[in-house]
Amino acid sequence: MTGVHSLLPAGQPGLLVSPVFGAEPYRGVEDLARYLAAGGYAPLTARDRFLDLIAAVGLRGRGGAGFPAAVKLRAVRDAPGRPVVVANGEEGEPGSVKDRWLLRHRPHLILDGLRLAAAMTGAEHGVVYLSDPRAEQAVRHALAERPAGPRVVVVRTDQAYVAGEETAVVRRIEGGPALPTAKPPRPFEAGVGGAPTLVANVETLARIAVMHACPDVAPALAGAHLVTVSGPGGSAAALIEVPAGTHLKVPADLCGHGMAEAVLLGGMFGGLYGPGWTDLPLDHDALKAAGRALGCGALHFLRPGDCPVALATEATAYLKAQSARQCGVCVSGTGALAGTLAALARGETGAGPTQQLRRWSRQLPGRGACGLLDAAARIVATLLTHFPDRLDAHRGSGCPDCTDEAPDDGRRFAVPVP
Repeated sequence: MTGVHSLLPAGQPGLLVSPVFGAEPYRGVEDLARYLAAGGYAPLTARDRFLDLIAAVGLRGRGGAGFPAAVKLRAVRDAPGRPVVVANGEEGEPGSVKDRWLLRHRPHLILDGLRLAAAMTGAEHGVVYLSDPRAEQAVRHALAERPAGPRVVVVRTDQAYVAGEETAVVRRIEGGPALPTAKPPRPFEAGVGGAPTLVANVETLARIAVMHACPDVAPALAGAHLVTVSGPGGSAAALIEVPAGTHLKVPADLCGHGMAEAVLLGGMFGGLYGPGWTDLPLDHDALKAAGRALGCGALHFLRPGDCPVALATEATAYLKAQSARQCGVCVSGTGALAGTLAALARGETGAGPTQQLRRWSRQLPGRGACGLLDAAARIVATLLTHFPDRLDAHRGSGCPDCTDEAPDDGRRFAVPVP
C-alpha cells in the first residue's frame, strides 16, 4: 500500500477524510481557490482566545521533541523585541516524508499556519525554511497568490540530518551553514537577527491552520499524528494520519508489516523495539514512559529474518556521516559506536566490545549540541536491550546481512514522497 491515508474516525483507509490532507490529496498542488473554499485564511479575531484553545487541546510540536506548542508561542510572544516566525520544513530524517508532502501539496495550509503564528506572537516577518526543490516551487507559487499577510521569504538549504535543528535553522537563515550552535540562548530568546524566533515544524503549523478553520475538531486534530511507514528499501511505504493513542500494529497491518520482527521507532531518534512492539501506542507521553520517543513519526519495520544488527549498523554509520563535526564528543562518540558495532556485526570481536557499547550508550546522551549523538546512543542501547541474542550470534562469525561495509548515506531508510 502506498500513498496517503487517514485513520481518523471520520474516514477509513482508501476513503480519505482528513482536514490536514485535504479533500483531494491526489489532485496535485492545492491552489488558492480550493483552499479558500475550505475555510482558509479566515480573519483571526481573538488571538489570545485561539492561543488558549491550542493550549487547552494540548497541541505539541511535530518536529520531534513534542514540546507544547502554546508554551513555545507564548514564550516568543512575551520575549522582548519584534518576533520572527519560521516554518521549518527541512526534513533531514531520511525515513520521513510528511513535511515535504504538506509543502508540495498544501502550501497554503502552511502559509496560513505561519500567518496565524505571526498574529499570535506579534511577528511581522516570516520565513519558510526547506530543502526540497518541488516544495520550494509550490511555496513560492502560493506566496504569489495568497492574500495579504506578514512578509514571508523562502530560504533553501541542503538536506542534512542536523539542518532542521532549530539553532541550525537560525544560523542558515542568517547566511551561515546549517549547523547547530551552542545553547543557550534558544531561538525563542534570541534567534534570527537577535529577535525572539518561533521555529515551528510545518505539520504543527498545518494543524494550527486547520484548528482555526475547524475549531470543533481541535481536540482530535491535536492528538493525531502523521506517520511515515516503510520497510526495507522503502517497501510498503505510506503516509498515514493516526488518531492519538493508536497502537503501532494498526498502521503496520495497513501497510503489510503486521508480522514484522522489530521497528525502528521515530526515525533515528526513537530506537529499536523488538517483541511487544505491536502494543506500543503512538503517543508522546506513553512512549516516553516506555523509554522510547515518537520523534518525527517515521516507522521503519524489519521483516522476519531481517537482521536488526545490520539495521543498527547502517543507522549509526549514517549518523556518524551526518555529524556536524563541531563537537569533539560527537565526532568521537559516533565514530566509536559505529566502528565498534560494525566490527561486531562482521564477527570480528568477542564479548568486550559489547560491554563498551553498553557503557557508551549510557554515558554519551546529552553531551552533544544537538540530538544526533543521543540518537546514535539510543539505537545501540535499544539493540542491546531487545536483541542481545542476535549480537551474541555475530561473535566469531558475521551474518550475510552484515558482512559488507555498511552504507552511510541512509539509503536503507529512504522513502519516496507520495
